[in-house]
Amino acid sequence: MINKQNLWFLTLFSLILVLSVYYITMPSELLLTNNSNYDTNVSSDSDTDVVQIEESDLLTAMRVSLDEERLELQNTLQETLTSTSSSTEDKNEAYEKLRHLDEVKGKEETLENKIKTNFKLDNFIKIDGSEIQVVVVAQEHSSELANNIMRSIQEEFPEKVYVTVKFEK
Repeated sequence: MINKQNLWFLTLFSLILVLSVYYITMPSELLLTNNSNYDTNVSSDSDTDVVQIEESDLLTAMRVSLDEERLELQNTLQETLTSTSSSTEDKNEAYEKLRHLDEVKGKEETLENKIKTNFKLDNFIKIDGSEIQVVVVAQEHSSELANNIMRSIQEEFPEKVYVTVKFEK
């Protein structure tokens, strides 16, 4: 059974995560400390607002969404482990899935660090079975760079994996 300390930790962590995402996506006008100097009669020449996303914001959003998906999966697996009505086989299977999730997270971090050190590029990696999705933030989009990234990722796996590289600006 999940104890109170873990429940409070997950609750507070989720709250902090949601608030930080909200803070990051908040318009900069709301962050002004001196509202008396702020001109509320701002005229706009165009009807549409252009939102520019920085590279780190895009990668952060992708990481947060992946972490949320995995957190939900971990919670359901933890419930299976702590349930008194679950069979031993179900608990063993849930434990193996949790262990596999931890291995995948570690492998993703290792590959991200490898690309960052070898190619000096910000990146995001998602491993889903034998498929690996790589999102790279780079100004230049070249097939040679994509091939080099794919080769460096394939070196980490003994079996053949399907690697896709997507470039973002």
